Amino acid sequence: MADYMGTDFYCDIAIPRRRDLVVAHEDDSVLAFEHTRPFWQIHVVVVPKQHVSSLLELEPGDLATNLLLVVQAVAADIVGRAGSASVATNLGDYQDSKHLHFHVHAGPQLR
Repeated sequence: MADYMGTDFYCDIAIPRRRDLVVAHEDDSVLAFEHTRPFWQIHVVVVPKQHVSSLLELEPGDLATNLLLVVQAVAADIVGRAGSASVATNLGDYQDSKHLHFHVHAGPQLR
């Protein structure tokens, strides 16, 4: 949503589905979907459904394990399709949405 002015797009918009998403994976604790404004040709975002502010706040346990397994599966799928992938998360001032999320992407940069 180009006009979204909040600080947590994932809790406010994506997880409660206040916008249509192309879902790559969903279970009780993790949602993975095609980025709504992609920066790369293939661009999937993976988020925990439970609010976690950033990677620095992620506690060891089932959520962390499941989240990383989903990131791994999404990355493997993208590598299978594109031959390569990058996985990234941002922290501090680099993090626009204050909800832990991983970008899994490949292909040329779109913007």
